[in-house]
Amino acid sequence: MSLLGGYCILLMGAAMLGGWAQQRLTLSHTRMQTIISFVGGLMLGIAAFHMLPHSLLMLGPEGADTSVRWLVGGLLVMFFLLRMFHFHQHDSSSLSPDDSHVRCEAAHHVHEHAPHRHASDAHDTPPAPRAHTLSWMGVFLGLALHTLIDGLALGASFEGDASHGAAGWPGIGTFLAIFLHIPLDSISITSLMAASGYRPSTRHLATAAFALLCPIGAASFVFGMHHLARGETAVVGCALAFSAGVFLCIALSDLLPEMEFHSHNRMRLSLALLLGVAFAWAIGLVEPEYLHSHHHSESQTDHSD
Repeated sequence: MSLLGGYCILLMGAAMLGGWAQQRLTLSHTRMQTIISFVGGLMLGIAAFHMLPHSLLMLGPEGADTSVRWLVGGLLVMFFLLRMFHFHQHDSSSLSPDDSHVRCEAAHHVHEHAPHRHASDAHDTPPAPRAHTLSWMGVFLGLALHTLIDGLALGASFEGDASHGAAGWPGIGTFLAIFLHIPLDSISITSLMAASGYRPSTRHLATAAFALLCPIGAASFVFGMHHLARGETAVVGCALAFSAGVFLCIALSDLLPEMEFHSHNRMRLSLALLLGVAFAWAIGLVEPEYLHSHHHSESQTDHSD
């Protein structure tokens, strides 16, 4: 349990760091998109290489359909949260001078794709609002729910690994994905608050409140599991599948827009994506050994038959 506490402390520090970075550093559009590509690839790999296989292992062969249903449920829940609150917009509030070509390309993209709009919408539909015109409170609420779900995912991953009594770093993959992603969420909140004229002290308070949410989600899941009389394995397996769907939705919401809006650095962003996926795969080298021993014992059983 002390390891999970350490995870939570580091996640709180990462969230606070994101809020501090927005006020102290100028992060260019290109650098932000490179980070997003890497983290998106990492979350995609964590969902595919870790969460879903762990869920299938815990639920057993007969629970494969259940696992997939929970995965789709997690994806849809996060999709509708994104649609309702429009909170997943990671962009720096100001671009550096060398990113002026990004503005030009984005404008060209909008003009180039204008004919694809429906004729009835051509004159009466206003353009999509920019990120800084959104209500920061709506974004905060959406990110709060998103981060609580991330905390539940961390708790489920930790419990899923720790329940097998294996040595290693339980939940390390999920922790790293959240650790690298949560500063971007903090930047989104503080950027919108800065654009709305809030003082730095108020932004610090909002960031501190946001930093507490992921640990609260993780602790709630773990303590809830410890109070269950039975069925812990099934609950953790379903939670892992649900979390995999959430991670897939988050990753794809970051990665898919790159195909249309970020062609100016496609090689750099593609490489960052592949590095993120490769890093997710490499995390398997330090995860608990029960998955590998399980597969090995199954193969030995098959050969003996």
